[in-house]
Parts: sequence; structure tokens; C-alpha cells
Amino acid sequence: MQNEFKKFYLITLITSIIVSFSFGSLGSYFVLNYLPERHLTSNNSQEQEIVKVSEESAVIAAVEKVSPAVVSIIITKDLPIIEKYYYDPFGSDFFRNFFGDDFGDFFGFGIPQYRQKGTEKREIGGGTGFIVSTDGYIVTNKHVVYDEKAEYTVIMNDGTKYEAKVLARDPINDVAILKIDAHNLPTVELGDSSKLKVGQTVIAIGNALGEFSNTVSTGVISGLSRSITAGGGGLSERLSGVIQTDASINPGNSGGPLVNLAGQVIGINTAIAQGAENIGFAIPINEVKNTIDSVRKHGRIIRPWLGVRYIQINKEIAKENKLDVNYGALIIRGEKRTDLAVIPGSPADKAGLEENDIILEVNGQKIDEKNPLAQVISQFKPGDEITLKVLHKGEEKEIKVTLGEMK
Repeated sequence: MQNEFKKFYLITLITSIIVSFSFGSLGSYFVLNYLPERHLTSNNSQEQEIVKVSEESAVIAAVEKVSPAVVSIIITKDLPIIEKYYYDPFGSDFFRNFFGDDFGDFFGFGIPQYRQKGTEKREIGGGTGFIVSTDGYIVTNKHVVYDEKAEYTVIMNDGTKYEAKVLARDPINDVAILKIDAHNLPTVELGDSSKLKVGQTVIAIGNALGEFSNTVSTGVISGLSRSITAGGGGLSERLSGVIQTDASINPGNSGGPLVNLAGQVIGINTAIAQGAENIGFAIPINEVKNTIDSVRKHGRIIRPWLGVRYIQINKEIAKENKLDVNYGALIIRGEKRTDLAVIPGSPADKAGLEENDIILEVNGQKIDEKNPLAQVISQFKPGDEITLKVLHKGEEKEIKVTLGEMK
């Protein structure tokens, strides 16, 4: 009897499994083939929608946070008014006195001449800036405010206008500090540009084309530690360690902020690549923080000074000149006889640096194309003592130098 019961139990169990599997398969078949498609994709679509809305919300929040502190900079200048008149080739003023200065144009003779008739104030350009203190300190590009004879007007996001004074133009970087007479102003939050990653979403805000204020464009960080030669406003200078982005940067955006999704300024939009689409460059904000502090505390930019002329060594230069190393800063004189390699009386001169020495490291930081000497030195202050690793006549040695102040 017990064996029969076991046999019955086993048959029942197997039958239950078969029936359950059959109905489960049938149910799956029904779901896959007869339920509307929208039920299958609704969860996936919802996830995509949530991701999209989340990113859009972050961009909108960042723009709303920063935009009140982004300003347009209008450049005006007194320019001569030029008028046209006609010169009487016969030396007589009779016709001109009778018919006026246009007598030659009217009768078809006379030599056209031009002369200045006073001046008028005209708008000659524009750029962007952003407020870094409630009492009116503003950061922009040096090439935006390079003209010392021009006048500069700051227009706030709400349309309020202020006359601006240029307090300082950075002798090394494309940065300038302006000041307006105002208080309780909105300000930006400065981020940390040392933590940037390629592919990170960024936002550019600026006075595009000098007429579309607070234009917003988005993109990603396309590259880091780029070196470029930037020109604008009659200036041309070599910029190292800049951020590359595909966020649209147009003329007029210069000096505006490059912002992360947290609404923090991580760069200053400064240049675009000519003949290319969506290749723009920004100065990392960490390189500007000391400049801002210096102007606020001392009213001017205080820069550390080593006192050498040099070229940055790379593989090509090392191979061409048969150097022992392919990195570092080679101390070398300039094209003119007066362009000495080591400036007499400079900190470098006092420390014993010589022409043809190669500076390999500063405080253990390797000097190469990503970390050029000037950029590394700018991280310090006048009076700081630094240790240089130098290649001198084929031998490495360490030299301590107390930095001076750049005049």
C-alpha cells in the first residue's frame, strides 16, 4: 500500500510540473503575441524620459543659477567724423562759396578730399564677463578690454547699465578684472578645474555676436591641457593648459563662463578654432583664482617671477638639438643681443642658473608641454622658495630659488 501511495504521489507531482510549465509557456506566448506593443515598451520609454528630463533639469537649473551674474560688456570709443568735400583745382573759392562744398560733385569737376569734422562716440565691439563678488568685481578676457582709450559699459541680465573700470590686465594670461560701482550683486560660484573629465557636460553662456546676451549652448569637454596660439583685439599670445569643448562659442562669448551641471564656473571662454566647427577653448578657472584674489587685495595682479627666457622642450626639439632629455625648459637667449637667457639680478640669476641649463622639475612637478614652466611658476607667490631640478652640463642637481615679483 505504501509503495502504491508513493507511486501515486510521484505521478501527481510530475503531472503538476508538466501542467504548470505548459500554462506558463502558454501565458508567455499570449503576452508576447497578443498584448499591445505599448505595454512592452512603456517601462523602457519611461526610463528614457526620466533620464532626458533629469539632464534637461540639471542644465536649466545650472543656467538659472549662473545667468543673473553673467554680464554683457559693450565697448565704445570716440572716433573721428570724416566728411567729404571737393577741392577746386583752379585755386578759386568762388564756386565753392557760391554753390557750397558739393559744387564739384554737382557739376562733375573738382578733386574729392576728406577731412575730420569733430568726433562721435560709437560702439566698436562687445564681449562677456561674470561677477565674482557682490561689490562688483568682474572677470573677462584681456583681449575684450585691451584698448586703454576705449570706454566699457556693463549691462546686467536685467538690463541695468554700469560704467566699468579696468583694474588689471594679466601680463601672462588672457584675463582681465573689471570693477563696477554697485553692491549686493549676484555672483557665480567658482568650481575646481583640476577635477574635469573628458566627456563631461558643460554649458557656455555669453553675449553671442555682441547682440544676443546670455546665449546658452551646451556640449562636452572634448580635451584637456591643450596648447593654442590665440589672437583677438590686436593681441596674439600662447595659451597652455586650456580646456577644449564642443559647446558653441561665438564671437562675443569671449570672457563668458564655462559651467558644469552643478552651476559652477570651471573655465573662461576665450577662443575658437578658425575653419572648424564646435572647437572652442576656455582657460581653467583655477588659473584665475589667484589673479582675482590679488586684484581684490592689492588692486593689481601680483605675479611670481623667476627671470629666465626659455623654450619648452619636446621630442622634436630634443632630437634636432641632440639634447639628453625630451622634456623640460631649456634656458636660452632671445633673438636680440639684449634678450639675455638669464635676467641680471633676477631670482634665477641669484640662484646661479645659467644659459643652456634645462629645468626638469619644480618642487617635484615635471616640466613638459602639459605643464610648461610659466604655468607651474604661476601657482606660487612672490617670496615663495621653490626647488628646481636642473640638468647642468649633463649632470642633474637641485637648486633652491626664492621667487620675486613680476614688474
